[in-house]
Amino acid sequence: MNYAIEVENLTKIYDGLKAVDNISFKVREGEIFAFLGPNGAGKTTTVEMIEGIRVPTSGKIRVLGKEMNGADRDIKERIGVLPQEFSSFERLTVRETLFYFSSIYRKDVDIDHIIEIMNLHDEEKVLYRNLSGGLKQRVNIAIALVNDPEIVFLDEPTTGLDPRSRRDVWKAIEELKNRGKTVFLTTHYMEEAEYLADTVTIIHKGKIVAQGSPEKLVEKYGGKSTLIIKGGSSTEIEGVMKEMGYGKVRIKNSSVEIRMEKRDEVMDILFRLREKNVRYREVDIKHSDLEDVFLQLTGEKLEGEAK
Repeated sequence: MNYAIEVENLTKIYDGLKAVDNISFKVREGEIFAFLGPNGAGKTTTVEMIEGIRVPTSGKIRVLGKEMNGADRDIKERIGVLPQEFSSFERLTVRETLFYFSSIYRKDVDIDHIIEIMNLHDEEKVLYRNLSGGLKQRVNIAIALVNDPEIVFLDEPTTGLDPRSRRDVWKAIEELKNRGKTVFLTTHYMEEAEYLADTVTIIHKGKIVAQGSPEKLVEKYGGKSTLIIKGGSSTEIEGVMKEMGYGKVRIKNSSVEIRMEKRDEVMDILFRLREKNVRYREVDIKHSDLEDVFLQLTGEKLEGEAK
């Protein structure tokens, strides 16, 4: 298996505080890799060490098969970077912006091709300052592509965006993967990591607490699914559940919540309620997700969830 990034025992200490604490992980070529954690967890510090912006206190970093050296221009020419809260020149058009940033690099690129990838045809003559938040982020991602990089680093690319703009940016990120790019994404949005990532690495207080695909993490740490029965007699439903051996159930407003080990238990429960002639309005199933995983591993909820 080929790896675009290899990090081994990486540590960064500021004034005696370990911002990044002896972490190790690998990023496969061509995948979307999500670094998930709250603000202050060490995500940006880690990314900036991989990019060569910050010097590690200790540890090893290999990027595209080479030991990372902050002065290595060859590596920097092969990666694209979108820093957190990046903003471009207000009075340049989209096309002028891309031409300006492409001039920094030695490699010639097709600006029209980048505009096509990011679906910016209608905006190429629009001033950057007149773009919506979502369009600005699409342009910012386009800027990270002006050297045709093999790896694209996106640091919190959807922070502050409305749901529709966030989804537009997600489509742009998916397109990068479709074009064969390796994407290193940092985010504090559970939904974003779950939707986009092939691999998720959860970092908390400078330490990695879990790694794997979203599905594997949920399967391993997420816990049980919950059946929610709405609009019936909570007393009758609770009685049937106790008969079936479920013991304690949760009654919340006009709903009854039952934790299940397996999804196929739903049919057994609904059949028994029908057999007992217990009526209800509707049922819903809440499956475990990365939010449950984070809570299980850290004992905390991740703030700032996408809505």
